[in-house]
Amino acid sequence: MPHASPWWTPDVHADRRPFLIGRNRIQSALRRFFDERGFVEVDTAALQVSPGNEAHLHAFATEALGLDGSVQPLYLHTSPEFACKKLIAAGERRIACFAHVYRNRERGPLHHPEFTMLEWYRAEESYETLMHDCAGILALAAETVAARSLVYQGRACDPFAEPERLSVAEAFARFAGIDLLASIQEDGSTDRDGLAAAMREVGLRVAGDDGWADLFSRVLVERVEPNLGFGRATILDEYPVAEAALARPAAGDPRVAERFELYACGVELANAFGELTDAAEQRRRFELEMAEKARVYGETYPIDEDFLAALVGMPEASGIALGFDRLVMLATGASRIDRVLWAPVAEVRP
Repeated sequence: MPHASPWWTPDVHADRRPFLIGRNRIQSALRRFFDERGFVEVDTAALQVSPGNEAHLHAFATEALGLDGSVQPLYLHTSPEFACKKLIAAGERRIACFAHVYRNRERGPLHHPEFTMLEWYRAEESYETLMHDCAGILALAAETVAARSLVYQGRACDPFAEPERLSVAEAFARFAGIDLLASIQEDGSTDRDGLAAAMREVGLRVAGDDGWADLFSRVLVERVEPNLGFGRATILDEYPVAEAALARPAAGDPRVAERFELYACGVELANAFGELTDAAEQRRRFELEMAEKARVYGETYPIDEDFLAALVGMPEASGIALGFDRLVMLATGASRIDRVLWAPVAEVRP
C-alpha cells in the first residue's frame, strides 16, 4: 500500500497552508495579548542538564563535547519550565515563552515529537489569574481566525463562554461515581486499595500491579476527560497533592493542590500551577517520580540542582503551560497536529 504524499509536495502544502497562516495570525495575536499586559517574552535554551522529572515523560538525549574531549550528557527539554522559573528567581515578574519542546515516544493526532509550548508566569499573583488568562486566550484565538467555535472530531466548544470550573473530586463523582477524596489522607498519602475497590464497583479495570497513581490516571482518562470542554471550556481544578507535580498544596484542603488543567472539546490544552517554592519538598517529589520511572521504564533523568537552588530565592508565583499547536488545531478546525506544523518531524516508516 503506497504511503501518503510528503508534507512538502505542492498539493499537500496547499491543503495545509490555510491552517498554517491561521497559526501565524494566532501567534501574533497572542504576542500582542501578553505585551499589552506587561509580559516580557523570553527565549530559553532547549539543551538542559535535565529534561524534567516526570515519570511518564520521555526525553531525547545527546552529548556536549568539551574542547578537551570531555563529555557532558544533555537533554532536549520537555518544557521550558525550569529555565523560566530561574528567570523569575532572577527578578523577572511577568514572562511569556513560545518554546519548541521535545518528547519521545509521542506521535498521533494530538501528539508530536517536537511541538510548541506557550508558557507564562506571574510572580506574586494567584493562579486564579491564569484562569482569566485562559478564557481570554480561547476567545482571542477564535476571534483571530473568525471561528465561532472550537472544534475537534465533530464536537464543539464555545470559546466566548465563561469556562466551567470543576474540581477533580467533583469530576470523579459526576462522571465515574467515585469518591476520590475518600482515598486520600489528610497528609496527602493515598489509599490504593480503597480506590481500587471503588473502581471495581463501577466496572473499571484494576490490575494487581497498579499503584494509586495508575488507578487515578485510568479513571481520569477513561471516564473524566472524554466529558470535559463540550459546550464551553472546562477548568479541572484541585488535583490531589500526589498528582501535584510542581504545584503547592491548596490552603483550604491539604489533600489537594493548586493545579488546574484547561480542556476544550475533550482535549487537554493547558496545565497550570500555583508554583511550589519549597526546594526540599520539590526534591522529594522529583526523587519519587524518578523512582517510579526506574520501576516502570528502567531509567531515570538527573535532577537540575541549579533549579532547586533557584527555588530558594524564587517568589510566590503562578505558571502555566499551554499546547499552542492544539489551540491552533481547535481554532482552525484542523484534524491533526501535523496539519498545523510548518515542517513536521520526519516519521520512521517500515
